[in-house]
Amino acid sequence: MRILSAAEVDRALDDLALIDRLEALFRTGCEMPTRHHHTIAVPNESDATLLLMPAWSPGGRIGVKLVTVFPDNGKRSLPAIFGQYLLLDGATGQPLALLDGTMLTKRRTACASGLASRYLSRPDSSRLAMIGTGALAPHLIRVHCKVRPIRKVAIWGRDPAKAESLAKELNATMAGVAVTMAEDRRAAVEAADIVSSATLSATPLVEGAWLRPGQHLDLVGAFTPHMRESDDEAVRRARIHVDTRAGAMKEAGDIVRPLADGVIDSENILADLFELTRGQRSGRAAGDHDSITLFKSVGAALEDLAAAELAFSAHQ
Repeated sequence: MRILSAAEVDRALDDLALIDRLEALFRTGCEMPTRHHHTIAVPNESDATLLLMPAWSPGGRIGVKLVTVFPDNGKRSLPAIFGQYLLLDGATGQPLALLDGTMLTKRRTACASGLASRYLSRPDSSRLAMIGTGALAPHLIRVHCKVRPIRKVAIWGRDPAKAESLAKELNATMAGVAVTMAEDRRAAVEAADIVSSATLSATPLVEGAWLRPGQHLDLVGAFTPHMRESDDEAVRRARIHVDTRAGAMKEAGDIVRPLADGVIDSENILADLFELTRGQRSGRAAGDHDSITLFKSVGAALEDLAAAELAFSAHQ
């Protein structure tokens, strides 16, 4: 059995190849049971969580991501989240590889946004606003710049120093793209063709009043019902798409809360990635320069399986 570190997973995955692999697997589909959430009591500390995300293709491979969330790990100078991915042979059950699940998740999450952008953003999009400076931000920026001809990126974060540092880092590695720190979040959103947000915010950071025709919103944070990255007006104005209906309608605060409050209903969710890749629903039509599109992702085990298979194949 191969063991692939975070660095090895990162080197093995090409963004455009992974987007193609995700598109192919969403089109064909796979078995993807509901993710398992288990609460684990930790004496004298906050409860921990064990997440299990299985997926398999009949006659193909089996995979399961194991994630632990220990909220008080900061006291030990440890990350709150650890993840590993186990890939098995679908014919024999034999273990094939154990991959770093944290890096795998970052890469597949960014590429799922890239896949959605292929269907939903304007092909001439040249300006990107990145809301958030966390671990996903550089991956999302890189992928969006590969999918569309992005030439200007503005990064906004609650800590301007982190936004400035990330901008300097990316300017040193991304040729032909000017990356700056945005002091004004509203101005950054208003100027962008694509707005990507990946935060843990409990209150909206992207307001519908700021949006203009033709923009694409890529909302990656707010992965629990108690979190929000967009306000009701943004959701009301946008043509809504999700990675999976089951996940977004149960877990994504940007979808769950507007549904519960009657701002939108289920018919306002126009398509998920299964329907888009299979041609069952259309994304942005050619020549449509006015629609505001919104993509909300919470992650799916299918995406992990696609990324793990691609990374493993690069090491065979």
